[in-house]
Amino acid sequence: MPPPPPTGEPKRRRLLSLMAVYPSESIAPAPLFSSLLALAADLASQGIGAFPVLRRGLRQAVRIVGLLLAFLEEIQDVTVTKTAALPSSAVLGLTELHVAMQKLRFLLSDCARRGARLWVLVNAGLAASELRVILGSVAAAVDALPKDVVDASVEAGELARLMSEHAWRAAVRPDAGDERAARSVRSILEQFKSGVSPDAEDARRVLEHIGVRSWSDCSEEIAFLEDELRTRLDGSGGDSISSSSDAVLINSLMAFMVYCRVVLFDQIDANPKADAASRPARCPDWLRPETLRCPITLDLMTDPVTVSTGQTYDRESITRWIKAGCPTCPVTGERLRTADVVPNSALRGIIERMLLSNGVSLPDRSSSGHRHGALGDTAVAFGPAAAGAARLAVAYIVAQISTGSTAGRRKATCEARKLCKHSVFYCVCLVEANALPWLLCLLSSTDASVQGNAVASLLNLSKHPRGRAALFEAGGVGLVVDVINVGARLEARQNAAAVLFYLSSNAEHAEEIGRIPEAIPTLVQLIRDGAHRGGKNAMVSLYGLLQCASNHDKAVAAGALSALAGLLSLSVVVDRDNDLASDAVTLLARLAEQPAGAQAVLARAGLVARVVEALATSLSRSGKDHCVALLVSLCRHGGDKAVALLGRMPGLMSSLYTLVADGSPQTCKRARVLLNLIHRHYEMDGQPASEAGERVVRVL
Repeated sequence: MPPPPPTGEPKRRRLLSLMAVYPSESIAPAPLFSSLLALAADLASQGIGAFPVLRRGLRQAVRIVGLLLAFLEEIQDVTVTKTAALPSSAVLGLTELHVAMQKLRFLLSDCARRGARLWVLVNAGLAASELRVILGSVAAAVDALPKDVVDASVEAGELARLMSEHAWRAAVRPDAGDERAARSVRSILEQFKSGVSPDAEDARRVLEHIGVRSWSDCSEEIAFLEDELRTRLDGSGGDSISSSSDAVLINSLMAFMVYCRVVLFDQIDANPKADAASRPARCPDWLRPETLRCPITLDLMTDPVTVSTGQTYDRESITRWIKAGCPTCPVTGERLRTADVVPNSALRGIIERMLLSNGVSLPDRSSSGHRHGALGDTAVAFGPAAAGAARLAVAYIVAQISTGSTAGRRKATCEARKLCKHSVFYCVCLVEANALPWLLCLLSSTDASVQGNAVASLLNLSKHPRGRAALFEAGGVGLVVDVINVGARLEARQNAAAVLFYLSSNAEHAEEIGRIPEAIPTLVQLIRDGAHRGGKNAMVSLYGLLQCASNHDKAVAAGALSALAGLLSLSVVVDRDNDLASDAVTLLARLAEQPAGAQAVLARAGLVARVVEALATSLSRSGKDHCVALLVSLCRHGGDKAVALLGRMPGLMSSLYTLVADGSPQTCKRARVLLNLIHRHYEMDGQPASEAGERVVRVL
């Protein structure tokens, strides 16, 4: 049996790694010659202006390919009419030329690639070496062609000799300008190691030499370097990456470009180029914009995958959905034949072009499993130059935030937002540079962009312990709550709610947040009136606050039960809000852990019936778990009254029996408790209500 096809997707070719497919030995001369002719024609049409580095050598290579094209056209009639009689040496020579042209195409593409210009500059010596080898292969292949082929005509002979002579004698080396720019880069990196800001003109000359002329050009370079580092992480498995010289160099260059983007460019350009090729990619007319969003989270997909029903989701969202025990497709409701997913490369390509055109890098699929561990979650920079550049860039940002104009603050807060999302090290730098108090001051800015960027920066900083501690020390919780109430944009209000979630991860912080009179009512209002994302952020934040028992009564008084009951009612009509309904049940279960919360749930007309309905209809194992936990808490604190109410609920008994058979061990145990309580309820007339609650406690 033939071996099974390889699974997964091939890894991306590393830049300046020149691969070629050697033509089959059995290939006929005619198709080989036609392919070589087309390849040479394509390479000869390359424009010299596209190459910011190694211009002289690449110009010579393109000229030699032009001579090769003319030579091939001259001998075309001879090779076509005598294909059957061509000697093996002629076929071998054409084959070697084909391989050399493939490698040259890769090299020209790499040297002209947008976003890779700085990397090609520092590797100009390697590129020149590869070009010398290719031209030598061309000359050797032409010299090996039989005399009757080369001398098919006078012109063909002259072209062959001229091509061979130029290819052998081509002086391929980095241009003088390339060497000066590379020396400047090395000098600037040395200054970064010492914590010294380089001369701005030196940095500008480097950028001008490689054609980086705008903020978005810098972002393209940063995105490429990030992707190049991830490719190397894949190759090394992530082992000893911090000691790898290539990794240190890439991170240093990345930090250099970040510094240049922050310091040298005063504004963020959305569409800096006039030519159509470099305009931001748009969603094609035949594709609806909503198809780029994950149906589960409604956020833009960064790693779209297709399930067995043909629907596409973001990998992280559908993986979480399946792991939660949901065996069906969230959109169609069909049962998934398999939990395997297939990458949707076409859709990812569209999204990637849209993001890269605006300087945003899409995470690499193959390294998604260890990306954050290697790049994002380390508080140490890869190399002293990267550390020095990062601190200098952050210091400049903080200066602009504190004393800059409105336009300067708008750009500075945008940079802070991007950098603190880039890695933990930048978060540490921002905290050490005392950026948080200034960001908190900007929460009251009348400029919506400044306020939105400040909130997003605080959200990213609050994900890390030092950021959370600094935010509390600065007394910023009240300001964050105010943004949830009166933020200029919906995104700012949603992000502010998410900040409270991270802050509430600490029990002491949760208690302190609960003391702010507006905090819990504000979250409840966002649950009631907010959009999908805002409601989810508010619920997870409120869940964190409820780890403090004193916050339960405040949540009930703020109308949390009414808001959550509304979500349970809405889920019956709008299928996509089922995840909100599951979150609502989770919150109700947390509220019912305290007696006051349980009594409030029982007193809410129709709420228990909705929970029972959610238990019967939920496709999520965790959703069923929370429903049962809520019902058990109601019986614990509500006694016989709660048990009697559950006994009258149609359909509850069948749902509980199903969970006894198929539920998780903890849920099975709770379902048994409920079944026993309901069965025994009418056998114990006259028993005080409190004793039913005590039985629940004893059984559990």
